Amino acid sequence: MTSANDQGKNQTPKPARDATDYPEMHPARRKPEDSGPVQTLVFLHGGNVGNWSWDPQVLAFSDFNILTLHLPSFGARFEEKWEGLDSAADDVAALIADEVSEGGVHLVGMSLGGVIALHVAARHPELVDSVFVTGVSVAPPGTAAKAVQRMQLKLIGSEWYWKFQAGAYGMVDNERELFAEHGVKLKPENMRAVMGDLDTGGLPADLSAYSGPVLLLAGASEPKFVQRSFPAIGEALPQAAIRVVPGMHHQWNIENPLLFNSVLRRWITGQQLHQVLREPVEPKLRGASFKRTSTLEEIDPQDAEDTAADAVPETVAEAGKPGAEAKAKGFAERLDPRKLDPRKLDLKHALSKKPPVAKRPTDSDGPAAD
Repeated sequence: MTSANDQGKNQTPKPARDATDYPEMHPARRKPEDSGPVQTLVFLHGGNVGNWSWDPQVLAFSDFNILTLHLPSFGARFEEKWEGLDSAADDVAALIADEVSEGGVHLVGMSLGGVIALHVAARHPELVDSVFVTGVSVAPPGTAAKAVQRMQLKLIGSEWYWKFQAGAYGMVDNERELFAEHGVKLKPENMRAVMGDLDTGGLPADLSAYSGPVLLLAGASEPKFVQRSFPAIGEALPQAAIRVVPGMHHQWNIENPLLFNSVLRRWITGQQLHQVLREPVEPKLRGASFKRTSTLEEIDPQDAEDTAADAVPETVAEAGKPGAEAKAKGFAERLDPRKLDPRKLDLKHALSKKPPVAKRPTDSDGPAAD
């Protein structure tokens, strides 16, 4: 941070958060309400954002010790080479062992961070008291999804691309700037390596070694292929509670931090399920069965009515058919339905940056050229 003495009159103050310099350690600022020992929350960010994305949670969980770790190849570590999911999990475990003197931690993972959280639980179960993951995809992507990924790799260095994606994630102005600032620093070779690891599925083989509580979530409005991972994770972790969050998209800890924080607090303080959560509609999976698992207490009764609109579409299943490459563009547009939502995308601001359009000639300008 620049000191007040160093700032000139015409300098713009730096934002409170920084895309690559957000702190990893956040000691508890108040005692828990139950007067028990201070517990530790470990937040693992997604593959398109940095650890700054957990700022709404850091502010809300002041009665916990918090670690918002920079994952390898992201944030302050964007120069580091990606060495694989197992290596990233061991890296996280080493930091936990160094910083947490007693007791396990509550692991909270979003997207790629959720996949890494599962690897930490599988490889170092003694460090983990509970797991809370959302937006996790461990099912191998189809042909169309891979085509979209290759297209995204070509756009990583473009600031406009990240600001456009930020609108789809429901981020406000400050988050958009941080998101774009972080995104353009990501190295294509690292992102390609991450995608390569996830192409094989990303599910740790020894996940059943972890026997603690697990809450597995997906936003109801995020790409439906995320829910296709529910059966595989549920089979490896039969104790997991699996739920869908109505109306939420992928980065819902930023989109609706009040809801996210409420869901998370009820989980980590007693493995209770928030009343807003819904059981997923059973997906139409080829050769797979879906297990609804939850022997945990639900605070309020769940609404048993599921609509057909929540059913998992067959877009990904059809990706292997001929012509899938030609459909990739259309598939990309459907990845997030809010990409064309003017309430979330600041189209006026984006258009204001385009070159001015020549005005139509008028009578006062003289006759138009033939």
